[in-house]
Formats: sequence, structure tokens, C-alpha cells
Amino acid sequence: MKRKKTLLGLVLAALILTANAIAFSNKALPDFEESSLAGIAAKGPAWIRINQLGYTPGGIKVAVWGSKSEERLKRFELVDAQTNKVVFKGKSGQAYGAYGPFKASYRLNFTEFSKPGRYFLRAGAASSPVFRIDVDVYKGTADFALRYMRQQRSGFNPYLKDSCHTQDGYTMYGPMPDSTLIDVSGGWHDASDYLQYATTSANATYHLLAAYRDFPGVFTDQHQGNGLEGTNGVADVLDEARWGLTWLLKLHPREDWLFNQLADDRDHQGMRLPTQDPVDYGMGKGGARPVYFATGEPQGLGKYKNRATGVASIAGKFTSAFGLAAQIYSGQDKELSNLFGQKALSAYKLGLAKPGVTQTAPNRAPYFYEEDNWVDDMQLGAAALYQLTGNQEYFKQAYTYGLQEKVTPWMGADTARHYQWYPFHNFGHFELAKKADTGTKAELIGFYQEGIERVYAKAKKNAFYRGVPFIWCSNNLTTSFAIQNHLYRELTGDQTYAELEQANIDWLFGCNPWGTSMVYGLPAEGDTPVDPHSAFTHLFKFPIDGGLVDGPVYGSIFNNLKGIKLYGEDAYAEFQSGLVVYHDDFGDYSTNEPTMDGTASLIYLLAAKEHSSGEGKQAKK
Repeated sequence: MKRKKTLLGLVLAALILTANAIAFSNKALPDFEESSLAGIAAKGPAWIRINQLGYTPGGIKVAVWGSKSEERLKRFELVDAQTNKVVFKGKSGQAYGAYGPFKASYRLNFTEFSKPGRYFLRAGAASSPVFRIDVDVYKGTADFALRYMRQQRSGFNPYLKDSCHTQDGYTMYGPMPDSTLIDVSGGWHDASDYLQYATTSANATYHLLAAYRDFPGVFTDQHQGNGLEGTNGVADVLDEARWGLTWLLKLHPREDWLFNQLADDRDHQGMRLPTQDPVDYGMGKGGARPVYFATGEPQGLGKYKNRATGVASIAGKFTSAFGLAAQIYSGQDKELSNLFGQKALSAYKLGLAKPGVTQTAPNRAPYFYEEDNWVDDMQLGAAALYQLTGNQEYFKQAYTYGLQEKVTPWMGADTARHYQWYPFHNFGHFELAKKADTGTKAELIGFYQEGIERVYAKAKKNAFYRGVPFIWCSNNLTTSFAIQNHLYRELTGDQTYAELEQANIDWLFGCNPWGTSMVYGLPAEGDTPVDPHSAFTHLFKFPIDGGLVDGPVYGSIFNNLKGIKLYGEDAYAEFQSGLVVYHDDFGDYSTNEPTMDGTASLIYLLAAKEHSSGEGKQAKK
């Protein structure tokens, strides 16, 4: 693990860049105005933020220049890192002004340059880190992120080569007597705590299945079904999806039984590995944990309760995961495919019977996943059933649900409550449009475009093309928004929003005010999280490869959350602002905690990028 950066190191780096810029001769910078260069060097430090993974030869290539001064920038240049020769010169274009910690900012667009190699950008007194241009910059990244999913497994954990939470669980709120013991072991831990939610797990499972369906050529087989190294003739992404499906089957064991949550915030009793979990939920230390039956009514065993109104939000998610699984396994295991198909139908019936939302249940703290929408879940579930059965009635129902929520409500908004509008993009419009007549397809595409336009209206006003609100788990929203842009392009071939889509991907990998990737260990030689909110790293220095951290939040959110304390010197102090903060510090669970569902969505996005970059061309559409 690389040494954590320090504020002193950042200052020294800025001084070195300034000195290097002054050392270059005027001959090396023939198209720059001397007065402009000198002004930037004198008035304040500047930085160039890039996608640290690199750029594909045929893709959008944009970096962002930001300065602590208000100096204007006119030109920039791309330099070959091996020969130190300038290979491309460009105009900096529009001045975007202040954003976050910067008083001035520009987008440096070098898309027209396509020669593979290692380069850095230079503008004024600033130089970027070295990066690659090549067709393979996304190769293996989706598989890499699967490492985090395996590490999050409950039951048998392949990373620790040990088992945990094998006694789960005992029922609450169900038609059976409370504290009835049933087997709900398995699945994934949600984040750095060990709660398990059906809502995030079903959504994650769907994304993994969709990634396998849409881009099978980018995934490899290097692990067995239990997650240990080896091969089993099955792509690792499908093995991981199967792990999620197996747990979902346990949460829907009968046609009229559906469970929503395993454990609660009594979990929050300090950092420990899952295999060393001593928390007592009333069944003895390390004993069974409560599993919450989905009643459609408010729940909470302690001081706080949620605002549940129905079952459809969770039932729709089960339906979509089981429905897609039934399609995928139809040619591999007919018996298993039939089982998933039956479970999809029974879950959907429960959603029809109890429209509304099932929220996660709090206990001692007021925090829970405050999902307020459900028609998107039922739309995706109905679309999956239509694809599975060909029954036109499911298409009609899916379309009707789609009309009730054309745009995911956070898009264009400045804020939202925690997981208020979830999933963060609606796969249902895409799945339905693939099978729709021309007019209906155009209408569904229009819903996607309207959501994109709402975000773009805000994004085009700043150099980072940032239109996603800085709410808790902003990186998850960023990933989902990039996926929606991708799905729009897949349906239309329209490249209008390609730069916006890439800007959101670039943000995740370093083209942000802090200049850091938001994915642990990716890229290997980049500036990535080193001190996330995780027991694996904090207690034992175990890497959490591939984990997508929550991401930046509004300063107002950070200042009002309970239990946050920075334990080390803020390596990014110079780049914090009243608008938004991000801390690579174990104590900041709001910005630096990895999440399982966000990582699963990222796996779909990275698979799409690798496929479109020229890899995985054998993948099916």
C-alpha cells in the first residue's frame, strides 16, 4: 500500500511543477504567451486533473485545469512522456470560472489526438500526472472490481477463507412467531458494516447479471463458485450473481413470504472482521441476527422507525433479478431457470398486492434507506417477465408503470434524502425499449433524454461537467448516471451526451477537485483511497481492491452527520470547500466508505467501457 500523501507533499509538488514550468525554454512553449504563463506561476498554484486509468484512442479525452488564482488560460499542450516532445497543442476554450476550491477552471479537450502512448498535459505552470492513451485502459477493470464483491460475502468468505454469520437468522414482523429461526445465511454485507439489505442486494444482482448478458466477453473465469481461486467453467461475474441469487431465494422461500433485511444498526459496535463478529442481537454473542419480514408497514425495533407504505419496491427488485436469471440460465440449467421464473412471478404478485415502498428498518439511529419510489422497480420486474414469457400483458403493465415515473426524481435536483430515489437510474426504460414498437421506443428514449438534460443543464456550467448532487453516496449516483447515458447511446446511437457521460466516468477516476480515484486500488499506480472506512484496511491493512467509496458530500451534510471524526491530517485540505468535501480518512464514513451495490453498478459500467473500447467484441447484444 502506498504511503498516504500529506499536505506538505502537495505543496512541494506544486512548487516543483512551478519550477519545472519556469525551466522550460520559450522554444518549448512557442504558442504560449509569456505574460500569461508568468502570471499563473506568480499568482497561485494550478492543477490538471485527469482520468488516471487513461483514455482510449477513439474516445473522449478531456482533462480539467483548476487554479487558486483568477488568471485566464489560453492554451495547453500534450507532451510525450518518453521523449518530452510536444505532440499536440490545443486552445483551452471557455472559462468556467470558480468551482469548489478553484477560482478559475477550464476543460482541456484533446479528443482529436489518438496515438497510443504515455503522455502528460502541460498548461501554464501546471503539469498533469503521466497517463496512457491505449485501447486497453479499461481491460480487466470490471473483473478487478469483482474482488470487492467476493470480499463482501457473508456465509463463507473466500478472502478470509473462513465463515461468518452462519446462524442467521430469527424472524421479526412475520406471519410466523417472532424469533422463529430460519436459514438466511449468505449474500453480501452491504458496506463496511455487516447489515444486509434485499433492496441493494437485488439491485446489485441485477447489474451483475446484466453485465454478463451484455458483455460476457470481458469477464474471465479465475474463481470457483465459492470465490476461491480456480476455474469452474463459469465466468466469475456469473458466479458472483449466483451468490446473490442464492441469498434472494432464501429471502423469498414461499409464494407469500418475502424478507427485506438481515440485522440492523445494533451492528454498529466498533470495527471488527465479519468472522470475528461478537454482536449480541438477543441470541447470544455472535448468534443469530434478526431478519425483517416485508409487511409494507413502518418497522423499527428500537427508538426509530421507517415510513414504509407497501411491498412493491422490494418485490419488483426480486422480480427483475429472478426474471433476468431465468433468461440467462434457460440455456444452461433448465431446472434452475424454471425455479427463478417461478420466484419472479410470485414476487411480482406480492408487489401487485401491496403497492408502495419498503424502506430499511432503523433501530438506535435515525439513518435508514429512505426509498420513496416503487413504480420503477415494478416496471423493470414486469419488463423482465415480458422478456421471459412473451406475455403482452406484462409489457402493458411495464409501460404503464414507466409513465408514472418517466425520470428518476433526483436527476436535476440539488439534493435528496439517503437512497430516496433508488435505484439511481431506471433500467426498465431500456429493457422495455429493446422490445417496443417504434413509437413506444422513441417515447421511452425520450424519458432517458429528459433525465440526462436535467443533469446536463447544471453540468455544463462547470468545468468538471458536474450535475450530480453531492448527497450521501454521490459516487453511486455518478455511476448510475453514466450508465443511463450509455443505455441512451445504445438505444439511439446519438453521441450528443458522450462527453457528459465520459466526464462522469473521469470524475470517478481522478478528474475531480481532489485529483484522486474513488475506487480502491484502481489504477494500481494511481492516487486512490488508502484509508477507507473499513475494518479490513483499518485493523489489518488488508486491501479492499475494487471497492467504490461513497464519494464527496456537500459541506452542509458533512458538518451535520453524527459520529464523524478525522483521525489523520487531511491530505486534501487544500481542495476542500464550502460546497463539497471528500476525505481519505477512516473516520469519515460519509465520503470514504465503500458500498457493495455501488461497486456492482460500477462493474456494469466498466464492462461496458471495456467492451466499447475494442475488447470483448465477441460479446452478445
